[in-house]
Amino acid sequence: MKRRIVLLLAALALAPADECKATVQSATPFADNMVLQRDRPVPVWGRADPGESVTVSFAGQKKTTTAGADGTWRIDLDKMPASKENRTMTIAGWSNTEEIKNVLVGEVWFASGQSNMECPIWGDNPRYRDANGAIMTQITRRPLIRYVNNGSCHSSEPRLGWKAAWRQAVPQSFKEKTLSAVAFYFALEIYGALEIPVGIIESSRGGSRIEYWTPPSSGHPPSSFKPTLFNGTVAAFAPFAVRGLIWYQGCNNAADGESYAAKMHALYNGWAKAFENQELRLYFVQLAPYKNDFHLVRLGQAKFAAEEKNAAMAVACDAGNLHDIHPNGKEIIAKRLAILALKRDYGFTDIVADSPTLEKWRVENGKFILHFNNATGWYIYRPDATTDNLGFEIAGSDGKFVPAKLVNEIDKRGSVAGSRLVIAADGIQEPCQLRYLATKPWTGALYSSDSALPLGPLAITNVER
Repeated sequence: MKRRIVLLLAALALAPADECKATVQSATPFADNMVLQRDRPVPVWGRADPGESVTVSFAGQKKTTTAGADGTWRIDLDKMPASKENRTMTIAGWSNTEEIKNVLVGEVWFASGQSNMECPIWGDNPRYRDANGAIMTQITRRPLIRYVNNGSCHSSEPRLGWKAAWRQAVPQSFKEKTLSAVAFYFALEIYGALEIPVGIIESSRGGSRIEYWTPPSSGHPPSSFKPTLFNGTVAAFAPFAVRGLIWYQGCNNAADGESYAAKMHALYNGWAKAFENQELRLYFVQLAPYKNDFHLVRLGQAKFAAEEKNAAMAVACDAGNLHDIHPNGKEIIAKRLAILALKRDYGFTDIVADSPTLEKWRVENGKFILHFNNATGWYIYRPDATTDNLGFEIAGSDGKFVPAKLVNEIDKRGSVAGSRLVIAADGIQEPCQLRYLATKPWTGALYSSDSALPLGPLAITNVER
């Protein structure tokens, strides 16, 4: 036995040095069919032997680094323009060369949240899929759109060392692995507007709280909820170069009310730090109507959108289903997210991309006079909508809310006279509070004539006497 061990050691000593080395490996995002972010430095990283020389070559760039004592390495490729050309990235170490094929350069987005983001473009559950998914997954042939569906995985520590599976947006891919309906339609809109490659990475989980997605580096106080979903499905992608995050979550944090805004800040700060992008975009969906009362958490979402310059909110108060928390019309939601990106990031400056927001108000002759941003005119559209049941309520000094009506003149087409909204309630001469869409049916019917985007939930609580 001793003689065999001696012979083995001797053979290893005489072997060429590169035969004793480990294989150089790139990190999770780097796989065939991937899309790299244009116009930003692109980190490429992975593992090798400590001290091993690693060279990355792509699109005319060739850069070399040395793996650290812990075996990790990283190279930042210079900014690149968009390219529809399928090219190969090579990553060479001492003993092997990894080839990543069919690599494009374009726009890359992450999609995350809970079940309304996870809801697939098509699947075998008729109550949990997009209404038009069967059509779209058969007719969509967009090989320059590439997607990753990570599913979801809880982990107490960052889960690293696994490989993403990038797929082309073509019918065969959807048979193998579907994609979030919101992410699918968002990618289609961005590609249609820009005509450059688009990459979309989805990691979402039904019933998940925001805390599970918030990195520990966010600076948010200690919590009983740990970032297990960020660790399990997102951490392996950081610091991949991406333009931003689209987000649809909040039902499982509804009890947080307006304090949800602070948790949104923590989520944003954590992701921006993890992805080394202080200009990271975060476009998210305000909760759609359902039979639950989401009013206060919706106000928290709106508060965050108003406070964070790199974030914006798609209002969905007209796109819910009071009998199904997973409304199956996802395309309108994705379009509203997409126009936020098109205006803010891609130069479509003439788009009115934001729903109306309250600019200023006053009380005059027992009525609330409301002025808004992003609305120079209004119209009403809902089958049962009248000036008396739009969802406005007013409270007097006793704090009791009663239904209020829109006083503006309305023509037979539903067009509202004037740019300001005048709201009053019978029997209340000195109104103290106003709220909109706080009670059943929670469904919006007022739209800006500038954009056809709905007015979302609002509240006024600080009338001074």
